[in-house]
Amino acid sequence: MRRFAFEAEIYETLSCIPMAVRAKLDRAAVKIALEQWLALGMAERRWLCEHPTATAQEVESFAESVCRLVAQHSGAAPPRLSSEQQQSAFANAQLPERVAANARLCGFELDAAAWARLDDDERYALAKLGGGQRVRRNFAAALKEFLGADAERREDQPQDQHSDQG
Repeated sequence: MRRFAFEAEIYETLSCIPMAVRAKLDRAAVKIALEQWLALGMAERRWLCEHPTATAQEVESFAESVCRLVAQHSGAAPPRLSSEQQQSAFANAQLPERVAANARLCGFELDAAAWARLDDDERYALAKLGGGQRVRRNFAAALKEFLGADAERREDQPQDQHSDQG
């Protein structure tokens, strides 16, 4: 997964878990909390950002490394995702209604045609940022970056209406 422009500050500080790492964690079926991420040293967080996960062996190595590092720093291994949770993280061929509704709350129209034009990384990021009950902090910025000229942001709508740090 590539780095997105809306995460530039996140990659500088690593104060939040970047999308690329979230995708790696989902592939590895590991869930870590922000507190566990922040408990890791900066060098460890950078290493996890750069760790390859292109092959099954690399994904397993990543999972083992995350579990070991988190256990070292927090005293307990992170929970593992069920196979259903893992699969649902990447099952975004169709526009999730919650993402579309949250996009409207942020002043963007996101329809099935626009969703289909997005690549897998962009759909993953939007589902992670805007697929829950609360809209995550960078959801509106991601919509603007991904939709570009297609963005139909209504100026009367505030950005990041339901802000969340994660």
